Amino acid sequence: MLSFLKKIGHTLYRIWFYFLVFLPILIMLPFLVIFTLSERTYPQFFWMARNIWANTILYGMGCFPVIEWEQRLKKGKSYMLVSNHTSMLDIMLMLKVSKNPFVFIGKKELVNIPLFGFFYKRVCILVDRESAKSRTAVYRRAQKRLQQGLSICIFPEGGVPDEHIVLDDFKDGAFKMAIAHKIPLVPMTFYDNKKRFSFTFFSGRPGRLRVRVHKFFATHNLKETDKIELRESVRAVILNDLEHSD
Repeated sequence: MLSFLKKIGHTLYRIWFYFLVFLPILIMLPFLVIFTLSERTYPQFFWMARNIWANTILYGMGCFPVIEWEQRLKKGKSYMLVSNHTSMLDIMLMLKVSKNPFVFIGKKELVNIPLFGFFYKRVCILVDRESAKSRTAVYRRAQKRLQQGLSICIFPEGGVPDEHIVLDDFKDGAFKMAIAHKIPLVPMTFYDNKKRFSFTFFSGRPGRLRVRVHKFFATHNLKETDKIELRESVRAVILNDLEHSD
């Protein structure tokens, strides 16, 4: 009986999450459409996504961000933001962490999500990881967005790994791009998103969402040949943090 009640609770928790995802989008729909008509109004779109959409979901789910800063982002500066990837909450939590407007680089498959996908493809940089042409186009679009004063966010595992994996291998893209554009790389550890809202259906519960923003990795003196060392150094920082967390 207890197991059955837990399943009911987890099901309702999932339904509530999707309700919170779509309700603010429906309420703000005219404004969101207007702010995605031009790249010049992206900061306004980002403000609404961060302060209304993400807050509604996180606090509505009873998930309260607790952010620890080893180094703080500077207003008006561009960064490469990276973290481990374990949950759909990662998107909202990343928005909560950074006041600096940034653009996600993500897989094209998410455009298939009703309503969310409509805005996702308009404001994110989509990549087909199987296409070399697509990856080249990503670099061009990222450069344009950086020139506009924005930051870039990539989850370098390239997707959400199986839940038994603490941290999957990192892909090169974020590190190659950070070096090419000479922007600081900002590693973050998301500790609790997996247990708050994993991809296992009958799981999840409210609670803290702890984040540690680590010291930044400078890239201005690095060359493309340094990308592997940078990649593994960043991964080691996040992995060590995850393995020694409470």
